[in-house]
Amino acid sequence: MSEGTMQRRAQRDQRAKRLTRVLVGAAAVPVMLVAAGCSSDSGSDGEGKAAATASPSKSASPSPTVRPAAYGKLPEPCSVLSKKTLDDLVPKAKSGKEGATNDTATRAGCSWDSLDDNGVKGSQFRWLSVSMLRFESDVTRGEGDKLARDYYAKQLKDAQSAQGAKSLRTTPVSGTGDEAAVVRYDLKKEEGTFKQQTVVARVENVVVTVDFNGAGLAGDKTPDADDLTKDAQKAAKEAVDAVTKANGGGTSSGASAPSGSGAGSGSGSGSDTDSDSDSGGKSRSKALSKTG
Repeated sequence: MSEGTMQRRAQRDQRAKRLTRVLVGAAAVPVMLVAAGCSSDSGSDGEGKAAATASPSKSASPSPTVRPAAYGKLPEPCSVLSKKTLDDLVPKAKSGKEGATNDTATRAGCSWDSLDDNGVKGSQFRWLSVSMLRFESDVTRGEGDKLARDYYAKQLKDAQSAQGAKSLRTTPVSGTGDEAAVVRYDLKKEEGTFKQQTVVARVENVVVTVDFNGAGLAGDKTPDADDLTKDAQKAAKEAVDAVTKANGGGTSSGASAPSGSGAGSGSGSGSDTDSDSDSGGKSRSKALSKTG
C-alpha cells in the first residue's frame, strides 16, 4: 500500500471519528432538554402545591361591638327632689319610702304620700312617686339609649291605657331630658275625683317616671289639674337633672319632645322592664285606692 493511500485512509478515519462525536453530542441535547423540562414541570407543580399549602387560613370574624351607654349609675332615689319641692307637692309627707330593688345602679324609686286633714272641711290627699330605670348597652339587644327609647314609649303607652281614665290628655314636655311627655286624666272613685299626672322622661339611657295624683276628700274641693301637672313636670325635671349630675353632667337641656299623641307602640326591652312597668302600674293603683 502506497504512502498516499495510507494517508487518505487516516484522514477518512479521523473525519469518521469527528462525525461520531458530533452525532453523539447532538443526541445528548434533546435528552438534556427533556430532563430540564421535567425538572421545570416538577418545580412548577411543587411550587403550586407549596403555595396552596402555605396560603393563610381565613381570619376569625371580629367580635361584635356596641357603643357603651352614656350613664353608668343612678342617684339616691329619695334625694332626687329638693325639700322645697316636696313641701309644695306632699306637704304632710314625713319621709320617702324607697322601693325594693336588687340593683340600685339599674333601677331605683321612692314614693311619698300626704294627707292634709282640715277636719269638717275635708282633707287633701297627695301621692308622689319617682322611679328610674337605667339600660346598659348589650351586643345582642342594642345600645343603651335605644333600649331606653323603647321603654320610654312603652311607659307612655301604659299610662295612656289606665283603666277607668277619663278626660285623658297627652302633652309634650320641653326642657326635661332628651324627650318627655305628660299623661293626665281623671279617675272617679267613691271618695272623690282623683287627678292623675304621669310624666315620662328619657335622658340618654335612663328613663324617669313621675306619678303625682291628688284628690279632695270628705267634701274638700278637687285640686286643679293644671296646677298638679305643673308640679309633676317640676318634679320630673329635678329628677332628670339629678340623674345627669350623678353621672358628672350639668342640668338637662331638653333636646327634643315627642309629638302630642305620645310615643308609638314601641316594645319593651326585656323581662326586667316589663316587671318594672307592672310594679309602677300597681303602685299607681295602690295609691289611688289608699283612701278607699
